[in-house]
Amino acid sequence: MRPLRVLLVEDNPVYRRLIEKLLTGSQYPSFDVTSVDRLSAAFDSLDRQSFDVVLLDLLLPDSEPHETFFRLRSRAPDTAIVIQTGFDDVTLASKAVEGGAQDYLIKDRIGRVGLVRSIRYAVERMRARGAEWASGMFHLAQQQFLKAAYIVELDDNVRQRLLFPERAQVAALPFRRDEHGEVETVFGYRVQHVLAMGPTKGGIRYHQGVDLGEVAALAMWMTWKCALMRLPFGGAKGGIRINPLDLSRTELQRLTRRYTLSFIDIIGPDMDIPAPDMGTNEQVMAWIMDTYSHRVGYTVPAVVTGKPVVLGGSQGRTEATGRGLVYCIIEAARHLGLDLGQCTATVQGFGNVGAHTARFLRENGVKVIAVSDVSTAVYNAEGLDIDDLDAYVARRRFLEGYPGGEHITNSELLELPCDILALAALQNQVTIDNVQRIDCKILAEGANGPTTLEADDVLRERGIFVLPDILANAGGVTVSYFEWVQGMQNFMWTLEEVNTRLHTIMTDAFRRTLTRAEKEGTDMRTAALIEALDRVRQAELLRGLFP
Repeated sequence: MRPLRVLLVEDNPVYRRLIEKLLTGSQYPSFDVTSVDRLSAAFDSLDRQSFDVVLLDLLLPDSEPHETFFRLRSRAPDTAIVIQTGFDDVTLASKAVEGGAQDYLIKDRIGRVGLVRSIRYAVERMRARGAEWASGMFHLAQQQFLKAAYIVELDDNVRQRLLFPERAQVAALPFRRDEHGEVETVFGYRVQHVLAMGPTKGGIRYHQGVDLGEVAALAMWMTWKCALMRLPFGGAKGGIRINPLDLSRTELQRLTRRYTLSFIDIIGPDMDIPAPDMGTNEQVMAWIMDTYSHRVGYTVPAVVTGKPVVLGGSQGRTEATGRGLVYCIIEAARHLGLDLGQCTATVQGFGNVGAHTARFLRENGVKVIAVSDVSTAVYNAEGLDIDDLDAYVARRRFLEGYPGGEHITNSELLELPCDILALAALQNQVTIDNVQRIDCKILAEGANGPTTLEADDVLRERGIFVLPDILANAGGVTVSYFEWVQGMQNFMWTLEEVNTRLHTIMTDAFRRTLTRAEKEGTDMRTAALIEALDRVRQAELLRGLFP
């Protein structure tokens, strides 16, 4: 997570040093502080760079107190502003808050906890006010959908309906920190895109970048994944805008239970079934299941998937997304006439999806020459030892410092010559800026939305075979479906049964998508969307409109 950029406008050197000391001592979040002592200098700084928040003293040598805030706000209307004031100026600070400032702090009472929380909340409120739907990811999801809808001449009534989710809920979630006097409030989301296909299905993401637009995009993509895999679900997604690394285990549990209670009326085994996503895991799912079960009065294993096996989780669920991705890579290599035993691969991301992808590629004879995580990328032309990488990350948490290869940047990893480039990190990694330097035969999307629409067109022109996210990373939701079925039936399957069924569904979806791409003369992403859209369109039209 990048540091929050703070512009401190304060002419008193004592308070300026105090604020700088308090902020530089914070780790979650961290801060990059620029300090000035005049309003004119603040304007100069705002002209040179953008800031997340301005800490503003109203009593400055070059501005009248009652004008200071309004002059700054007119210069930076989209930047959060927190007022710093003394006891004698509280009325003036309150008027600034009425005029649009996010908060004010009494100088003689400023401490690290209160200061950091005020800044975070100011940024959160500013974001919630104006930018929830203004998400690049949501815009990408809509663009992809509209392209496919145009090709198939989708009925305009259905097209308009599918552009936005059918249900979206936002909640402010208070929870106690381990210091019980401190109560945090963060934003939580649950979005259900299509209700016509059956219960909705989708993960819960804990990440500091989560917003309504991102969750809506992920819910939309989940609709297409489920339809493409022919699963009886509509798409959903949830999330909390928080850095989970900033929470202790007990804090994480309290927040998860609060989230569950806030959305308990719209989740359930016959309504909406959550699952793990970025920043969450099987333990989080166990807490959700327990909270839901306590509320209804009996144990309900099928309310979530991706939970521990001992609580009714499915064999093979943890590695399902990576395994499904490799099943698609195997089919793509067969289609292109590539011998996997002679292929090299790079894997961006070494979390759950990326680590399992690297392992399964190696098991199929592929030489994995580079991997990355948030800390670094590691390259070894002779091939990386995946077991050793796993052991290192288990001990150290991150790849940083790993001695088994050369450390390179994420940009360099993306542009390494290889046969298979597996994207298992974040969205918007392959863009119009770097697509000409991508040097692979197969680009496999284990992450959601890692390739922009403009880059898609260039990849196709260059003859790079793209395995789109709604196909390639659908192994997770497919085995989640298996887990839901097992939970509803109280009958468990073996790992071999799970993997066999997963292979059948993934390869069938790949072949249908490839056939559709050849028939329509289009790329694999658009073909997968058309295949999914056809199923959703039939369901919407057959069910009709009520009332």
